[in-house]
Amino acid sequence: MSSSSSSSKTIRRLEVQSPVPADIDIANSVEPLHVSEIAQSLNLSSTHYDLYGKYKAKVLLSVLDEVEGVGDGYYVVVGGITPTPLGEGKSTTTVGLCQALGAFLDKKVVTCLRQPSQGPTFGIKGGAAGGGYSQVIPMDEFNLHLTGDIHAITAANNLLAAAIDTRVFHESTQSDKALLNRLCPPNKQGKRSFADIMFRRLKKLNISKDNPDDLSPEEVKRFARLDIDPESITWRRVMDVNDRFLRKITIGQGPDEKGMVRETGFDISVASEIMAVLALMTSLADMRERLGKMVIGNSKAGEPITADDLGVGGALTVLMKDAINPTLMQTLEGTPVLVHAGPFANIAHGNSSIVADKIGLKLVGPGGFVVTEAGFGADIGTEKFMNIKCRYSGLTPQCAVIVATVRALKMHGGGPEVVAGKPLDHAYLTENVALVEVGCVNLAKHISNTRAYGVNVVVAVNMFSTDSEAELKAVRNASLAAGAFDAVICTHHAHGGKGAIDLGIAVQKACENVTETLKFLYPLECSIKEKIEAIANSYGASGVEYSEQAEKQIEMYSKQGFSSLPICMAKTQYSFSHIPSQKGAPVGFVLPIRDVRASIGAGFIYPLVGTMSTMPGLPTRPCFFEIDVDTATRKVRGLS
Repeated sequence: MSSSSSSSKTIRRLEVQSPVPADIDIANSVEPLHVSEIAQSLNLSSTHYDLYGKYKAKVLLSVLDEVEGVGDGYYVVVGGITPTPLGEGKSTTTVGLCQALGAFLDKKVVTCLRQPSQGPTFGIKGGAAGGGYSQVIPMDEFNLHLTGDIHAITAANNLLAAAIDTRVFHESTQSDKALLNRLCPPNKQGKRSFADIMFRRLKKLNISKDNPDDLSPEEVKRFARLDIDPESITWRRVMDVNDRFLRKITIGQGPDEKGMVRETGFDISVASEIMAVLALMTSLADMRERLGKMVIGNSKAGEPITADDLGVGGALTVLMKDAINPTLMQTLEGTPVLVHAGPFANIAHGNSSIVADKIGLKLVGPGGFVVTEAGFGADIGTEKFMNIKCRYSGLTPQCAVIVATVRALKMHGGGPEVVAGKPLDHAYLTENVALVEVGCVNLAKHISNTRAYGVNVVVAVNMFSTDSEAELKAVRNASLAAGAFDAVICTHHAHGGKGAIDLGIAVQKACENVTETLKFLYPLECSIKEKIEAIANSYGASGVEYSEQAEKQIEMYSKQGFSSLPICMAKTQYSFSHIPSQKGAPVGFVLPIRDVRASIGAGFIYPLVGTMSTMPGLPTRPCFFEIDVDTATRKVRGLS
């Protein structure tokens, strides 16, 4: 498992066409290798994974125990400039880089990607398997269901939601003694006992008794009555579909609910805290603890109520026990991919799982590469990768890639607005070096921010046919002037790994020439406000303004003992500031914190900058108009 050489048996040479066909047509034109061959290329035996059909397998976490003594490979994170509607091709670059490293530079490599949500797949964005000749296959399976992890999250999330409302309902209609009698019913011999999970609550309450009959009336009340304040409940139901009409709903209107009506709503499944837990846990035991510690609201006395207080932490873990294992897939050129977790990149930290990265680093061994993708621009995805994910994983990246395009930089330089469905403005299709140079201020800000973590930065310029040599040169010059280790022009969308060979060489050199250690943006012992302000300063803000609600929540979380958690800023991805229309690198703005919430099980505090939608809506013309199946060949058509 320590060899840095890629297995030539799995490498596939692509026959590329010009112009580049539709993504799904390219994906369908390549017959995937049996996943056992991909596993074999990583020296995984059949005892290390469970097959899910011919082209997918779940890699078991027990692999980590067997490779404990193996050194890690190089660790590379791919971020991007501030995203625009033009698309920068971050996933495509991640896959293309790995195809170059594995298929052309003879390196052992593993790509680590997030699992796509069906929301964007059927909505406006499309899938997330990469694009052109740099994709994960089978593309349709990657984008739809995969191995059911998101469905498991949905089931677990909604079990907890049901448990919350049911507990409020039963407490409202029963005395303390009746509650205890039902929570701890007598066995056939007439003896009462606590369920194992109940000892977690007893310990939290500092009650050391192990017989329910020995509890004093006051202890019965404290143990049996959670006394949840319905106004404080933050846990919402989820589903993996864009459905704007479920953003706000009223529950409890049935005749049997005794008038216990409450306003709540649905989020999309990938916004569930359980998804963030999956991405940040490091073992089954760690996941069990994190799921149990998830806070769903407060008691009327202001104490945090957890999933374990409700007695459901163990059941949640059972529903998630298979989702804990990363899914093994492959790229178009036969290099291995680990797909695992897909937390919302605004509310949560927007990175794939720690365990997938850890497994990958051991499987490639010294001299090999794990390339993992961070969501949105580097101000969100890479910042959270460093300050949250690396804190919990203990892993240190050697290189950060920042993906940019000439036309996106033109938009940051003040180019015309881009409207979906309308032809691109002339400015994006003809040479305008001055516009590119102005827009490079955005790229430069991302480079300097990322360099501050102590990693080398390589800029990947995703080339389009409309880019001129002078424009590409301007981006490279601006990148190097801002402190990038290198800046490379890439054509992996059109040529697969062959089009990212120079990027692969640059990344390898960057990894081999690290001179600094990983630096975090803030120490955890800082106050919540100090951490928020450190991140705001990295955006270019001159200060932070807190709403009355935000002040109240910060005070409450500090009092409850949660102030030592890292910060996961929930901010628009379209600008360094809180105003999406502000392109480039705005400075001097005051960042408004509307509210502050917490994902205690996942392990972070998330301030809300402006309004963040956790349930996307469908556009007038969703992607599903194009999606169908060829009933003769059974192949999916129209996925993008």
